[in-house]
Amino acid sequence: MAARVHGAWPALLTPATSDGGVDDAMLRQLTAYLLEKDIDGLYICGSTGEGVSLSVAERCLVAEVVMDEVAGRVPVIVHVGALATRHAVKLARHARDLAVAGVASILPPFGRGIAATYLHYETIAAAAPDVPFYPYLFGGQVDAVMLLLELLKRIPNLGGAKYTGSDMYELQALVELTDAGRERRNAAWAIFSGMDEQCVFAAMFGSPANIGSTLNLMPGVYKQLRASYEAGDVLHARDLQVRANRVTRVLHRFGIFGALFEGLRYLGLDCGEPRLPNASMAAEQRAEFRSALDAVGFLDLAAL
Repeated sequence: MAARVHGAWPALLTPATSDGGVDDAMLRQLTAYLLEKDIDGLYICGSTGEGVSLSVAERCLVAEVVMDEVAGRVPVIVHVGALATRHAVKLARHARDLAVAGVASILPPFGRGIAATYLHYETIAAAAPDVPFYPYLFGGQVDAVMLLLELLKRIPNLGGAKYTGSDMYELQALVELTDAGRERRNAAWAIFSGMDEQCVFAAMFGSPANIGSTLNLMPGVYKQLRASYEAGDVLHARDLQVRANRVTRVLHRFGIFGALFEGLRYLGLDCGEPRLPNASMAAEQRAEFRSALDAVGFLDLAAL
């Protein structure tokens, strides 16, 4: 039976060498830094981790380095989604052999349709049949998302999903999309929230954990947010969400990928630059960016 899913999970950024490869030494350092912040899990090689911009070999290297550094202290979900299903299958098998807590995949690109999407996901999940599988779903289309996940319930090792959307009505429906048979087979059914800006609301609507990019910079605020909510102090949880969102607003204003790398550099973790087509922050913007972070209390939140 899969382990209980809970808490704050950074969508791990993948440090880059000057040619866009994997800086494995800095990857270890970033992973160790987040472990020291008492994170609850890691999600690697996803959108924030620029997995689709890495080769299969590089993605395998990321998984190996992270799993070695984690050494069983927290669960790790590996995103294996790829343009070619065969590449995703290879990555899923590799992740299974590393004894990961789960594998995940984005929707196949270019709008393949429900039937083809189901076959794509079924094939990936079957490559690691003893590992929970989490499709990565995007919000805003209640009928389409619900229809897809209803179909995916046929997959024996479906563990839930990562849901990136602001529609709490839709998220609640996904949380409740279970039945007696599934409860017997997988007590760890979990819908991860993928929108950092909506973390407190996702918790209110039943999501047990959140996966997000800004958790690379300030995971502690999300841990405290959830702890406050679960202790019944909803107003404090809301206030922490507001404080975190002020930082997130700055990150988006300066370009999220460049801002994530520059934010880590501000914390003493030089992870290089994003890989094209994700844009780096212009050198002339960096001082202004740090001043904007200071104005919204970023370093206080990062210290939590």
